[in-house]
Amino acid sequence: MDVKKRAHIKSFPYEEFKDNETLEKLADELNEGGVNVVIGSLDAAINWGRSNSPWSLTFGTSCCGIEFMAIGCARYDMARFGWEVTRNSPRQADLIMCAGTITNKMAPVFKRLYDEMAEPKYVVAVGGCTISGGPFKKSYSVVRGIQELVPVDVFIPGCPPRPEAIIYGMMQLQRKIKIEKFFGGANHKMTDEQREESLAKGGLHGLSNENYSFVEKQREKAPIIVTDVPADFDPKEGLKEDVTTD
Repeated sequence: MDVKKRAHIKSFPYEEFKDNETLEKLADELNEGGVNVVIGSLDAAINWGRSNSPWSLTFGTSCCGIEFMAIGCARYDMARFGWEVTRNSPRQADLIMCAGTITNKMAPVFKRLYDEMAEPKYVVAVGGCTISGGPFKKSYSVVRGIQELVPVDVFIPGCPPRPEAIIYGMMQLQRKIKIEKFFGGANHKMTDEQREESLAKGGLHGLSNENYSFVEKQREKAPIIVTDVPADFDPKEGLKEDVTTD
């Protein structure tokens, strides 16, 4: 019978904890003894999982919806990034991707779908018709941008945008999710008033754009606008830079 020698792990009394360097030193000692220890924040671990597994509720109404279908095919294969899971129920989705024209009759339904989505939730606007009304902007029946209905996290302009642009925009959303503070607000430090307001609305777990005023959304949590896809961008390699926080 094989007998494996494992490192002895004892409890870590609270009074012995001094700072992060002490914790890192203890982790190094355990790793030298054959124990695999990785130190990180729970926020980072949760956001890593959330950013690589968004559950999308697709709201495609016209041409841009066809481009969304293209990135699901083998040539672009969005499944390698974890985006292939789509849901027919808003209660099982945390991302809504709007692609196409939104009429005034559709607006209440779209807003209701957004309200029924699970928190924290995100909105991606794909194409000129979704962002501004496109060629139908002067029509009496068309909404001139879904940002008038719900807060938008990423704008992907185009008529329609190419699949590479949609992939690039979704990667920007991933970067945005990775820097969120899941257990203490989203993307910025909270004042005492914001903390009290968020607690009154149900807690501090993954606040969405809906908790902020228009001015706050434009400053503290401004949406990402994909104005140009870099010429050297390769969907197979992904983004070359990563986002860091203070």
